[in-house]
Amino acid sequence: MAGNSRDAGRSVTARALSVLTAFDVDHTRLTLTAIARRSGIPLATAHRLVGELEAWGAVQRDADGRYAIGLRLWELGQLAPVSTGLRSAALPVMQELCEATRENVHLAVRDGWESVVLEKLVSPRSAPEGLRPGGRLPLHTTGVGKVLLAHAPGAVLHEYCEQGLSRHTAYTITEPGRLGRELQVVRSRGFAQTSEEMTLGNCSVAVPLRDADGAVVAALGLVARSVRADPSKLVKPLLPAADAVRRRLAEQDREQPGAG
Repeated sequence: MAGNSRDAGRSVTARALSVLTAFDVDHTRLTLTAIARRSGIPLATAHRLVGELEAWGAVQRDADGRYAIGLRLWELGQLAPVSTGLRSAALPVMQELCEATRENVHLAVRDGWESVVLEKLVSPRSAPEGLRPGGRLPLHTTGVGKVLLAHAPGAVLHEYCEQGLSRHTAYTITEPGRLGRELQVVRSRGFAQTSEEMTLGNCSVAVPLRDADGAVVAALGLVARSVRADPSKLVKPLLPAADAVRRRLAEQDREQPGAG
């Protein structure tokens, strides 16, 4: 069986992690059979590992027999620096930004070849999106992704383009040279923008978030309906919002034990 061959030679830890990573934003509830298939381990092994993970609280079983990520993992996730530091510093600013612009607000970081949405606030009147916090997006199709790619080490862009630039709409940039030129503009003007490059009908604008030392640690963006969006107007509230997050991060650093 394919699952057995994929499982061969993997440690118990690797197998347990493969069970957990069988879940994602599109597969939040899985049967035991689906977990075994998606993790590439035999059903009997999956049954044993899922039982141990359930006893610890990493997964939980619903009344219909499907499994979901458990509360214990959520509790541990809240201890990650991106949650205790970056997200907590950005969230109050994001709430003000969402109220002022009445557009969707995204906070994202880069993880490999993708941007991970740490937090998302939705305005009732803004662009419809299926993305949730924890969701992943390509770097070249969104405003936050372009910001993160523009400020990544130079080798990252080369390696990213070697993977192939996936097309999501007719407006997606799929030529490495064109993408490279646009990222140069992103760095020089201080913000990125997209127009229906990820989802038809939606556009986005994003700016870098910097820590107290000036390093880009995340991207803050707005997503709006294309028909009424004016990028020049959207970027105006984003710039002071990003500066407010930088100041809050600096305050957090000063409040750390031993600071100064």
